[in-house]
Amino acid sequence: MRAYEPSATELRKRKRNALTVIVLLALIALAFVLSMDTGFIRLSPLDLLRTLFGAGTDQQHLILFDFRLPRIVISILIGAGLAVSGCVLQAISRNALADPGILGINAGAGLAVLVFVAFYSSAAAAPAFVLPVLAWIGAGGAALIVFAISYRRHRGLSSNRLLMNGIAINSGISALTIVISLRLNPDQFQFVATWMAGSIWGKDWSTVLALLPFIVVLLPFVFYKAHTANVLNLGSFTATGLGAAVGREQILLLAAAVGLAGSCVAVSGSIGFVGLITPHLARRLVGARYQILLPTTALAGALLVLVADTLGRWMLQPSEIPAGLVVAVIGAPYFLYLLVRSKN
Repeated sequence: MRAYEPSATELRKRKRNALTVIVLLALIALAFVLSMDTGFIRLSPLDLLRTLFGAGTDQQHLILFDFRLPRIVISILIGAGLAVSGCVLQAISRNALADPGILGINAGAGLAVLVFVAFYSSAAAAPAFVLPVLAWIGAGGAALIVFAISYRRHRGLSSNRLLMNGIAINSGISALTIVISLRLNPDQFQFVATWMAGSIWGKDWSTVLALLPFIVVLLPFVFYKAHTANVLNLGSFTATGLGAAVGREQILLLAAAVGLAGSCVAVSGSIGFVGLITPHLARRLVGARYQILLPTTALAGALLVLVADTLGRWMLQPSEIPAGLVVAVIGAPYFLYLLVRSKN
């Protein structure tokens, strides 16, 4: 019996996908280096090398290791987390417009953080590990409501109903967030306003350590479930016919998507459109097979947020533009484009 031999077309596709991943990794590495030298105080390439190997001054060590590197690592982690969360939501809902921001998941996480901030002078006064857990609870509550009212017995999830209900829940939570924020003192309100704009406020290694377990556990789990995502993307009836436990798998993947989005929102604020844009771009680059789509989406999301945060720190020095606003400038037109296409 002859072993399976891939066709020439399949081999070309594999090479193209491998090249895409390599290019994304190279771009992330380039953005990483440029971001280390972006700020009010410039560090020359020689200063960067000396500081990385422990030969820099105390000021250079403080700037690089205590301020810039934690923020760069956080940008990469939340970009990957939000992007994969959106990709998973699009798979289980079979809706190209599904996104943790649009479906109210980010808003639910933000509401939980806001309620917590109301009892502290700012979120920075709280232990770093508390906020991701609270955000996960808030995101899970919002997701549970949206999916519960969108689910119909014997028919499963309706993608159109899911999107409409998600937008409605998102609007309601956003309104409640504004009402609560108006009752905060000026210092708390300033933090919340900056956070809602999508500012990466967690900038130390304790925040990295608080976020890292969610990313390290949930991303490999989602990658492991790539075959399941392929099956679910065929539709509930087809997936059931192929032997998949549709309800259980949807819940597991939804929990992973909520965990990724909630933990990322806790330290990055409300950065929208990452989970919407990057899966579409990745799908154009490598196709719809989730074994390669999910890793590519994670890399594209990491690159997008890292570049957005770097641009935000560079354009109005010494002031900053929140990364969420930079992403929104890109994401809003693309979202409108997707809406127009979906009508056709």
